[in-house]
Parts: sequence; structure tokens; C-alpha cells
Amino acid sequence: MKNSRLATAFITTITMGGLAMLGGSVLKMNALHGHEFVALLILGAITSRTKVKLPGLDGTMSVNLPFMLIAAAQLSLFETVTVALVSATLQSIPKRGGQLQPVKMLFNASTVVLAAGVAALLLHSEKLIGLHSGSMALMAACSMFFLVNTLPVATIIAITEGSGMMKIWSSIAHLSFPYYVACTGVTSMVTAASQRVGWQAPLAVLPVMLLLYLSYQKYFRQNTEEGQLVPATARARAAGAH
Repeated sequence: MKNSRLATAFITTITMGGLAMLGGSVLKMNALHGHEFVALLILGAITSRTKVKLPGLDGTMSVNLPFMLIAAAQLSLFETVTVALVSATLQSIPKRGGQLQPVKMLFNASTVVLAAGVAALLLHSEKLIGLHSGSMALMAACSMFFLVNTLPVATIIAITEGSGMMKIWSSIAHLSFPYYVACTGVTSMVTAASQRVGWQAPLAVLPVMLLLYLSYQKYFRQNTEEGQLVPATARARAAGAH
């Protein structure tokens, strides 16, 4: 019962944070970026259904990540939050036969909205932009996206399962951090290319991300079967079940 109340309180806190970020973005809304906004919104929505299950954990990695980061780098706060909200909501819809979990969907969407919003704020920070031609802003934004997106997930898993939060987070970080690094590199290249090519630049990312998705899917499947990527918490639960 105690864990249930704590989980409810934590989910409520994250949801309120997501709503505050959404509301703040509306207050700061200005002219939309037209084709670029629509392109990233569609790409984020399409790729949100292409996700990889993290072995032994109640979490996934989706191909929509770079498009949210590109939105944070090139669009306004409102547009970034909108891309994140649509992508995260669609990502949380279960596949055929699965049961819709509104609370989980709300939590996931709020977490991603918060992460994308924080990234956008950092990427548009004049102080950070002035450091090393904006590279510092990109590294800070992607790092914060990673932390804001993974720490709440690890926390809610720890609360509901009674496990150690840092142990769960380290497992998530071990599996997903290289993917975030790759997406940071992709975002940097697309941002630079957009200055010459225009809004079509993010379209070139799609086949690259699909190949990366297939590689991760194959890697996770093979290593899970061999027991190499099963987190310590999952192994402990399995051992206790026997």
C-alpha cells in the first residue's frame, strides 16, 4: 500500500511537471517553422512505433529520439514539446493484443515532454550557444534529455518493484547510453546540414535510424538469449522465482 501511494505521488509529480512544460511552451509560442515542423512531427510519429524492448526491464528505445532532439535544436519550445508529446503518446500505445494503460501512457508522455522541453531550453540558451559555437549547448541538452528521460523511469520501476533505483538506472544507462550518444551525433550533423539543405535534411536520417534499430534489435535478441544483457535485478527476480 505504501509503495502504491508513493508511486501515485511520483506519477502525479511528473505529470504536473509535463503539464507545466506544455503550458509554458504555449505561453512562449511564436510563428511555426512550417515544413520543418510538419516533417519532424510526421517522422517522430511514424518512428515512435519502431521501438526496441530493453532486455530484463520495463522500458524501450525508440527510433523517434533523434527527431525529438533535432526538433529541440531547430524548432521553438512549443514545437519541440508538440513533437515529443505526439511521439511519446503513440509510442505508448500497445501493439495488437496488448492492453492500453492510460496511467503508464500519461507518465511516459509527461517524462518525454519534460526531457524534450529541458533540451530545447538549453539549446536556445544564449550563454551555452556562445560556448564552442553551440557544441556545449548540444552536449548539455542531450545529456539532460538522457537524465530526465531515464531517471524517472528507473525511479518508478524501483518504487513498484521494491528494487534499488540506482541499480535499475545503471542497467538502463548501460543499455541505452550508446544510443543517445549516436543520436547526439546525428543531431549535430543534421543541424549543420540544415543550414545548406533546408528542412529536408531530417528526412535523410530515417533510413540511418531504421538500420540502427535493426542492429540494436538483433544485438539485444542475441545477447539476451545468451544471458549477457540481462540486468542484475532481473536475474535476481528470476533466481527468486525458482
